[in-house]
Amino acid sequence: MLFDVDETLVHTGGAGARSWNAAFEKIYGQPADIGKHTSAGETDPQVARETFRGVLGREPVGDELDPLYAQYLLAMSTDIWNSAEYRMLPGADRVLQRLVDAGVILGIVSGAMEGAARTKLMPANLNRFFLFGAYGSDSPDRGELTRIAIHKAAHLHVDLAPQDVFVVGDTPLDIAAAHAAEAVSVGVATGRFNRGELEAAGASHVLDSLEDPFPGV
Repeated sequence: MLFDVDETLVHTGGAGARSWNAAFEKIYGQPADIGKHTSAGETDPQVARETFRGVLGREPVGDELDPLYAQYLLAMSTDIWNSAEYRMLPGADRVLQRLVDAGVILGIVSGAMEGAARTKLMPANLNRFFLFGAYGSDSPDRGELTRIAIHKAAHLHVDLAPQDVFVVGDTPLDIAAAHAAEAVSVGVATGRFNRGELEAAGASHVLDSLEDPFPGV
């Protein structure tokens, strides 16, 4: 079973946006509001490229995004511990514990860079539940990184088919990624999108929160 991070397991209280802003300030001396240039569910490489284009008015060249990625992660490592509105979302730790107790292998599937995704889970102590993951640092395309996560899971679970994998996320992009990977999509309405919007996106199952009864368990 694969879980998204932001607004599915935790709410970071804006740590990601502040960290991107800090990175742009550090490298280019200009503020950057990712909310003006990107939408929920995009991968970190997409966020970086689109924000770069919006702030600097041109496309990044060569390895120009690399220093931004590094400064973003460094800023995140501090900001996440000082984020006043950070919280674990209701039921997250309990459902993960139930799944582990039931013998389910858990992985992360997040558009964030691996370091950023793992950092976001640290204050809630949720990393302990996840054996593996696929991230925005594996691919800027959510469908592709979901397929990568399923491929990794197949090394741990013999004869695993994509149709046996549940992908849990809070945005229509998470649902689309699950479909692209031929997995079962589970929408959770704890982010910007409500139950109706996740159903309209084609989610196989929709939960109001992770406190709801979980499909397949």
